[in-house]
Formats: sequence, structure tokens, C-alpha cells
Amino acid sequence: MLNQRPGVRDETIARVEAAISTLGYIRDVSAANLAKRQAYRFAFVIPEGSNSFMRGLEAEVETARQYSAADRIEVSVHKVPPFDGPALAAVLDGLDTTRYSGVALVATEDVAVRDALARLRRSNVPVVTLVSDVPDFQCDAYVGIDNVAAGRTAARLMGNFLGGRRGKIALVAGSMLVRDHVERRMGFEQVIGTDYPQLHCLPVIEGKDDGRLVEQYLSACLAAHEDVVGVYNMGAGNRGLIEVMSANVARKERVVVAHELTEHTRRALKAGIMDAIIHQDAGHEVRSALRILKAHIDKTTVLAAQETIRIEIYLNENLP
Repeated sequence: MLNQRPGVRDETIARVEAAISTLGYIRDVSAANLAKRQAYRFAFVIPEGSNSFMRGLEAEVETARQYSAADRIEVSVHKVPPFDGPALAAVLDGLDTTRYSGVALVATEDVAVRDALARLRRSNVPVVTLVSDVPDFQCDAYVGIDNVAAGRTAARLMGNFLGGRRGKIALVAGSMLVRDHVERRMGFEQVIGTDYPQLHCLPVIEGKDDGRLVEQYLSACLAAHEDVVGVYNMGAGNRGLIEVMSANVARKERVVVAHELTEHTRRALKAGIMDAIIHQDAGHEVRSALRILKAHIDKTTVLAAQETIRIEIYLNENLP
């Protein structure tokens, strides 16, 4: 009856719940699940490729998988090509809804993806989006930073570092088909347009988070616009950006702000090639997704403050 067994009369449930309230009883979910042999099976869907942050996210999922086995939590990782909506939808459609208790994914904006997520919702499988959300789909939770605020933060850093200089800002993204990059651009351009009218944002370079493409496209942009005074990379592909700025004689006159602290961006900060990194804690995001999915199944309360993913700012002076 306390574990939601079928066939219990409403009046009996009411009497038991009244007694629970009077006694201050707190249900031991872990013990109840052990008695029922309840297991949690969660699928994480993550982009494949050379994106260092995503590889770090995958490593954090593996770490969580090892430590969660004792709590009867099974975790599997499914990888898809980055920014490929149909491929992501195919993986989601291939998940057995009778097997999986919940799904966490790094989302790409696509009609097929929304349809696949709606199928999971109809099957009562909770869905958590990681890093990037899905517009027009009400998932059970989004786990990641406030990307508009992250873009605004990047613009404030950029404008202050430039100290009143005039010129253009080169914008680099993975794709305008993912919500996190769209929102970062929105926040960045809001602050630049309002508070730094002497700066002008160029059209976004979409480098698909591929270092080679970022290097190629950014090199062409700098060659075409000699008055670029800053570069903001709102996605990945930072190895390509670092190559360009390292080889460019004017690099020390250009401010560079990027996302995610990796071994490559750490070295670039130390070398003065980059000026600031905006970071999010991948381990916190994975652990938060697991807690939220489990709480949804157990019908327990989520502590909002515990699951808030904060924007971290790193300069050469405060590297951990």
C-alpha cells in the first residue's frame, strides 16, 4: 500500500496517509526499491567526435556508472554524430521504452528529435536535457548553465578587456541548430549592442565544433576583416582557434573568450593566447541528471539549489 501496490481501496490509502502525517514517517525509498528489486536503467545520448568537453562528459558518465552500481543504477552511453538531428532521433526511437527508466541527452533542434522525445513522454519515460535544451518540448528537466547569461558574461569580459577600442568581433559557433549556441549568441549580442556600441559583431562562423573547420573559416575571416579586435567562440573546436591565434602576428592585440576548460584551453590561457574561459562542470551535470531522473521515478523532491549548474569564469590567474 505504501509502495503504490494496486488494488488498495481509496479510504484505506487515506487512513494510512493520515497516520503517516501524524507519525512523521519518512518513506525509505531505497529499502522499498530493494524489496521490490527495483533497478534504474538510464540511457545517456552524447555527441561523438573530438569535442573535448563532450569526451569529458562521457568520462563523467562512466565514472558515475561505476559508482552507481551499488544503488541498482545501470547506465549506458549512446553516441551520435554532432548536430545531426535525424541521427539523434533514430537513436532515441531505437531505445526500448520497456527497458529504460529514463533518458538524458545533449539535444539538437530538429522536428524528428521532438517527435522522438514525445514518443518517450507518451511511454512515461522521463527525459532530461544536458548542456543544450530543446525548444518547444517540455522535458522533465534541463541540466546545464543559463546560456543567455553565459553569452552576456562573455560580452562583458570582451568589452571590458578591450577597454573602449573600436572594431569587429568574430563569432564562432558549432551550429545554430543547437539551443545553447543560439542562446549564447543572443546574450552576447545583447550586451555588445547595448553597452559597447563601438564594437560590431560579424556573422557567425559555424565550425561544427571541428578544429580544422574552425581554423579554416576563422583564418579566412581575419584575412577579410583586418579590424577584428576580438574573437568569441561559443562552441568547441578551440584547437583550431588556438592554431589561428598562435600563428597570427596581431593575436596579442585581439581578445579571445571561449568556452570550457580543457587541456588545450588551459595551455592557451597560460600562454596568453586566450584571455578568459567560461566553464560548466560536466561531472555536476551528470550527477544532477541521475539524481533528477531517479527522483522522478521515486516521486521524491529534487533540491533545486543542489542541481543548479553555475557559470564558472577562468583567467590565467585563477586556474585550478
